Amino acid sequence: MILGVAAVLLVSAPWIWTSTAAWGHVHDAADAPAADVVVVLGTTVGADGQPEDRLAGRLRTAAELVAAGRARVVLVSGDGGGLSGDEPAAMTAYLTGALGVDPARVVADRHGLDTYDSCIRARDVFGVRRALIVTQSYHLSRAVTLCRSVGIDVDGVRARCDGCGRALLAEKAVRDYFASGKAAWDVVRGRPAAVTSPPNPAIQNALS
Repeated sequence: MILGVAAVLLVSAPWIWTSTAAWGHVHDAADAPAADVVVVLGTTVGADGQPEDRLAGRLRTAAELVAAGRARVVLVSGDGGGLSGDEPAAMTAYLTGALGVDPARVVADRHGLDTYDSCIRARDVFGVRRALIVTQSYHLSRAVTLCRSVGIDVDGVRARCDGCGRALLAEKAVRDYFASGKAAWDVVRGRPAAVTSPPNPAIQNALS
C-alpha cells in the first residue's frame, strides 16, 4: 500500500509541480492583467486550413485581450510545417481576417514546435520578458510554468473552446498530465529549442 502511494506520488510529481508553480498566475480574460504581448500557442489546423475549435478559441480570446487593451501585440507560436498544416499562417489569417486584429499587431513564430520551444524562442528570439499566454485550461498550468521557469514573467489566460466536447477535453487533460513529465525534464536539463534563430525585432517594432 505504501509503495503504491509512493509510486503514484512519484509519477504525479511533475503534474503537481506544473499546477502549483502556476498558482496565482491563471486568469479568465475578463480579469487578466495587462501585458504588452500575448502569446497564443498553436494546435491543430483543419483540412480546410482554418483553425479547429481549440485553436479558434485561443485566437478569439487573444483578440478579446487586444480589444480590451490588456495586450498590444499577439505572438502566434506554432509549427509552420505541422502535419495538419502551417499553424502560424492559419492563426495570423484568422486573427487579421475573421477577428479583425490589425496585422501590424501580429507576429508569427513558425518554429514553436512545442510549448517549451515556444517559451524559449519567445525569450531568446523575440526578446519577450513579460507576457500573457493563452491556451485551454487543461494546458494552461503547464504553459505558464514552463515560461516562468525560463525567465518570462507570464500570466496565463484561459481560452474559450466553443464546440469542444467533454470527451475531447478529458482526453487532452489526461495527455497533459503525462506531458508534464517531459516538461519537467526539459527544464531540469535546460534543453535548447529545436530550432535556433537570430534575434528578431518584430515585436519591438510592433510596439514602437
